[in-house]
Amino acid sequence: ATYVGSLKCQPCHETEYDNFEKHAKKSNSYRSIERLKKGLSEEDLKKCYSCHTTGYGKPGGFVSVEKTPELKNAGCEVCHGPGSLHLEKRDPSSIIRLPTLDVCYSCHTSERLRAFRFTPLIHGGGH
Repeated sequence: ATYVGSLKCQPCHETEYDNFEKHAKKSNSYRSIERLKKGLSEEDLKKCYSCHTTGYGKPGGFVSVEKTPELKNAGCEVCHGPGSLHLEKRDPSSIIRLPTLDVCYSCHTSERLRAFRFTPLIHGGGH
């Protein structure tokens, strides 16, 4: 499976998509990178990509704003996994339907929890 971008989820999951776009800070997570990138080295900037974009460093994931603009924010697939097979087959078993906190903790480490007052969407019905 490869990443397709959150917009591809919208036709079948319109309510979830709209709620995500409206309420989830990560739906615009690339803005954080844009605000801070002047003071960051290229290497430090790439560290931001792993949590602030979709699929960075993974097959079919974010490469750059120019090459993969649909993946520039942390979208649906950050929690639910790459969506190409789900999009193709419409099979619920081809996606992570109910992400666990372990998925959240891949980016939201204890250090980041304190720094950013993170509350997992999983607890608030993120969509």
